[in-house]
Amino acid sequence: MPKSFLKRYLPDPHKVTEIKALRFLGEKLHRPNLWHLNRRSVSRAFGVGLWAMWTPPLPWQQIIAAALAIYFDANLPIAVALVWITNPLTWGPLYYVAYWVGTLVMGQPSFGFSDFTQSFTIDKVWDLGAPFLVGCFTLMNVFGVLGYFGIRYLWRKSVLHQWELRKVRRTGLSTLLLTRETPASYAKLLRHLEHHAELEARHAAAAASEQSAAARSRKTGSA
Repeated sequence: MPKSFLKRYLPDPHKVTEIKALRFLGEKLHRPNLWHLNRRSVSRAFGVGLWAMWTPPLPWQQIIAAALAIYFDANLPIAVALVWITNPLTWGPLYYVAYWVGTLVMGQPSFGFSDFTQSFTIDKVWDLGAPFLVGCFTLMNVFGVLGYFGIRYLWRKSVLHQWELRKVRRTGLSTLLLTRETPASYAKLLRHLEHHAELEARHAAAAASEQSAAARSRKTGSA
């Protein structure tokens, strides 16, 4: 998973440290490991953030995510940002899913989504009782595990793909690589190679121009 992609969407570190709910953590927020972007810290952040986002609607979801990020040395901005997947716009459908999963686990009947949304408010969500809590707990663990291992897999796949691209640039396209690529990824690979070839041509032209200018300068000086 490219670091440039993550940096594009990450919240500003200063804004994260200025969140009032997190100020009690003090200097712990400034640990360098909490701001690193690598496979270990990012996969842990997704595990922590996706686990915390399914906690029942509490005012301290961000605190839970931040505390777990500190404990597990996970990327703090990612962990905190992920809890906002559950927000006033998504509470209804997401918490219905939690309630529905809970009824499945407990073997109880459930009412439909339309009935749920008509009567749902964040203040009444606790009235859903045990099925809702069981569903939240189930999804917390499922999403936490999927987030952690999913990101590790995608990160490794991205690194291997970048390695293949570097290998292709050095030795050319291999039959094995082509058989593994889908049409879309193959087209993306060709675009990448074309872009790389264009950059190399520009660099070569610039170097030749500099050499030519230097040669003319030497001739003028000797004259």
